[in-house]
Amino acid sequence: MSENAPDPHFRDTENTRCGFIALIGAPNAGKSTLLNQLVGAKVSIVSRKVQTTRALVRGIAIEGDAQIIFVDTPGIFAPKRRLDRAMVTSAWGGAGDADAVVLLVEARKGVDEEVEAILAKLPKLRAPKILAINKIDTVDHEKLLGLAADLNARFDFAETFMISALKGHGVPKFKQKLAELVKPGPWLYPEDQISDAPIRALAAEITREKLFERLHDELPYQSTVETELWQEQKDGSARVEQTIYVTREGQKKIVIGEGGRTIKSIGSAARKEIIEAAEQNIHLFLFVKVRENWGDDPERYREMGLEFPRS
Repeated sequence: MSENAPDPHFRDTENTRCGFIALIGAPNAGKSTLLNQLVGAKVSIVSRKVQTTRALVRGIAIEGDAQIIFVDTPGIFAPKRRLDRAMVTSAWGGAGDADAVVLLVEARKGVDEEVEAILAKLPKLRAPKILAINKIDTVDHEKLLGLAADLNARFDFAETFMISALKGHGVPKFKQKLAELVKPGPWLYPEDQISDAPIRALAAEITREKLFERLHDELPYQSTVETELWQEQKDGSARVEQTIYVTREGQKKIVIGEGGRTIKSIGSAARKEIIEAAEQNIHLFLFVKVRENWGDDPERYREMGLEFPRS
């Protein structure tokens, strides 16, 4: 069993509960922000760039006697590329295996084409469905009530919650309800574990987040980051080498920046958060390489935990 695999014998008491809750929604609905709020720590990256989450990210939270494994899925949208298809397939797969499914809808956007498409497929999922309207501080009360009524008229949700994932409004009550939905059983993870992602993978995601934050529209979505080396040092620190892969030589120059200033800024911001996540000092080294058409390479999909679409 790997160090990140669930241990079904970890905690087996008469009163414990444990289960999986999937968070689904359109891109940028706030799923990753909500996951981090529910867990109480950063386990999923967040950026203004749509479809930042690419693979299933699991965050583990405790609520009373319940251990809830939240599954943050990639935003569900109309796929155009191979990577898009892999992400959408991953999202629906994560929802299909869950004990309950939360549809997160952004209050300001309301019901758009992407939300309508998700609503149309919800009946295929057997688990109970919960509606969470997010970013409630961005619209007035009347509009919120109208949106809730509209969504419940379109689908019979078991519960409806109004929340602000960023500010935490309504999240504690929401979390309590989700804890009631998981079934009696032993906890699958140690009490202090907050994610099943290996630290190498989380570190790569943190750097990818800083990359998007720093460059946003200047850098295509296809850019990715891989942790090539994680080497423990005698003084307790770790040497971490990561490669940022882009698809064009011109993009490489953008990432490096004049005199290397851009990549140094990205590395400095990433290093701070990797240190916090790893709970040890980190010496981070970033490299930039051009990898054309990586979206057609099955190995890259395995690195991201996605199934490679054959067509």
